[in-house]
Amino acid sequence: MKPVRAAALLLAAALAFTAQAQAQTAAAAFPYEADGSTAADTAPAYLAAKARWHNELAAFARADQERFPQPGGVVFVGSSTVRMWTRLSQDFSRVPGGIVNRGFGGSTLADCALFARDLVVRYKPRQVVLYAGDNDLAEGRTPLQVLDSFARFANAVRAELPDVRISFISVKPSPSREQLMPQIRETNHVISAYLNLLPNSEYIDIHTPMLGADGRPRPELFRGDRLHLTDEGYRLWQSVVAPHLPMPPSVPTSPSNAP
Repeated sequence: MKPVRAAALLLAAALAFTAQAQAQTAAAAFPYEADGSTAADTAPAYLAAKARWHNELAAFARADQERFPQPGGVVFVGSSTVRMWTRLSQDFSRVPGGIVNRGFGGSTLADCALFARDLVVRYKPRQVVLYAGDNDLAEGRTPLQVLDSFARFANAVRAELPDVRISFISVKPSPSREQLMPQIRETNHVISAYLNLLPNSEYIDIHTPMLGADGRPRPELFRGDRLHLTDEGYRLWQSVVAPHLPMPPSVPTSPSNAP
């Protein structure tokens, strides 16, 4: 095993080992204040991200005022691939509790970790599905830094929702970022290793079915920018993600009257 990969796996194991303990102590470390905010909310990184994403957060707040999602559904959060999934609710219309789309274009996994309470915890879902990470790599972060952001996200969610299921959709291969394929594979590998050790979580492999027989991203799945998905790309995502979501109990068929 390569030294870098071995170190990455050791880090993943260490993060997973401490995740539950960190989640249990996080609430005590950042107790709610009178106005409902936390000490974490005043951290410089959070305030800077909040200013950067002011318009997107304001749009989510308006949507919540119009109709606040009922608890027990599934929250999708992440970057533009989630935001641009306009048929998300229709594609998973049978999911109990409904679907909440909290994708914000251009965001990073680091942003998702900062906004875990704003975009996930407040809705009290039974499951959160996260897609992010490729923007982090494009900005120069390493796979281990992306792993650390994911661990922060998971810990922030589990601090208040200890029973929520956490699903991570693998970083996709896109033609416009083909030069990042080694980092993408390494990121997927270490996050998958982390999830193998984290209770009630799963890794959803979208990376493999998006590759052609030549091992390169399938161009028909991408728009002209060679980054975002076509309708065919989203149909593929729907088919891969659907088995990982809760479904209503099947209705038993009537017994046959035949002898």
